[in-house]
Amino acid sequence: MTTKSPTKYYEAVGRRKSAVARVRLHEGAKKTTFKINDRTIESYFPTGELSQVVRDAIMTSGLKESFEITAKIEGGGSHAQAEAMRHGIARALTEFNPELRAVLKRAGFLKRDPRSTERKKPGLKKARKSPQWSKR
Repeated sequence: MTTKSPTKYYEAVGRRKSAVARVRLHEGAKKTTFKINDRTIESYFPTGELSQVVRDAIMTSGLKESFEITAKIEGGGSHAQAEAMRHGIARALTEFNPELRAVLKRAGFLKRDPRSTERKKPGLKKARKSPQWSKR
């Protein structure tokens, strides 16, 4: 029975709306690979736009190193999950190399986007939409 040798990893949590992503960057990979909830990035984020959002933090940092990136994502929609993962990757990269902080911060990847859905109010159809007005 062969056991996998323990590799050093950097862990961070990324959030967006109600999506939460626990991200780990494992050092020592031959090329950068993504594993999201035990699936590949192509099967989890089928559109090119969403997979590009996830890769943005690594591309912006301009690292030559390769990582095996694993993530557990819960909640939210697909776009919020992609942005939560990007946030987690950016945080883990600053843990790996603190000098990358300025580059990632300038790109806006380290700030948690505070916008979320406004709650529905009583008497209204949605948060701000009111029922159709009738004269009689």
